[in-house]
Amino acid sequence: MQESLRSGAKIAVIGGGLIGTSWAALFLSFGYDVSLFEPNPDLRSSLVDKLRNPMAQVAELFPGLPAAGRLDLPATLEDTVRQAAWVQENAPERTLLKRSIYAVVEDVAPAGVTVASSTSSLVWSDLSAGMADPSRLITAHPFNPPHLMPLVELFGHDVDRVQAAAAFYRSLGRHPVFLRREAVGHIANRLSSALWREAVNMVAEGIADVDQIDAALVQGPGLRWSVVGAHMAYHLGGGAGGIGHYLDHLGPSQERRWQDLGQPRLDAATRDKLVEGIAAEAGGRSIADLEAERDAGLIAVQRALHRRRA
Repeated sequence: MQESLRSGAKIAVIGGGLIGTSWAALFLSFGYDVSLFEPNPDLRSSLVDKLRNPMAQVAELFPGLPAAGRLDLPATLEDTVRQAAWVQENAPERTLLKRSIYAVVEDVAPAGVTVASSTSSLVWSDLSAGMADPSRLITAHPFNPPHLMPLVELFGHDVDRVQAAAAFYRSLGRHPVFLRREAVGHIANRLSSALWREAVNMVAEGIADVDQIDAALVQGPGLRWSVVGAHMAYHLGGGAGGIGHYLDHLGPSQERRWQDLGQPRLDAATRDKLVEGIAAEAGGRSIADLEAERDAGLIAVQRALHRRRA
């Protein structure tokens, strides 16, 4: 089992896409040296510029951080993981590709170093098959973008390693949660998928337009869910009797709502409605504009929550 990570240690980040660069920005901002591997040389040349804005956002969210770590952009996976104290893997969601990466890590990286996969849907048992030491692998799924969203969903078969990973992520201002057993999509993506399924269904059935559904979520449950979870929200919805009272008196009505939820298909007609609805909601704003608005909102909400907990 590896020792606790110290600021200045080398972290290998595999994959220079959306998730990988976000992780790299977080690690660098907290003083870790980062070796970031992106196999596409054209994309690799743009990574320094891509890291500036997320690192500035981390600094805004966490004032008083130590000096940023050093960034290295190796041309090979072997050079990336050599002497690494932690490996954060963010390769595309292809099991065989990820297994090939783990083979290189086991061959080159220091013995016992944790390999944390950011996989959003693949499961530990499939990913770890073929490893010489499967206990080195954990799934550590963040919510996008990882440098702003605190959630990290952890699973692995080495309990001590998972707990050490949780301590490491907490030191980066993250909030780890633990799966008792592996599941496709982990926790948050399963919840998000269930909600979006019904959001799509309401568009498909003509219940409401895309922008109205999004507004209802943001101005209603989304706002509440930023401070309490789904179970706790219903506990409070039961009044003085809590969740027990709610289940006794409103459980049947909840079941009727479940039974009325849809099973939409992403067919051509539904896809057209979604694309048209998003275009109307975006109102000409670019992806970059929308991301900037989202990120500013995430920072503002989290700073408010930090003040509340202080």
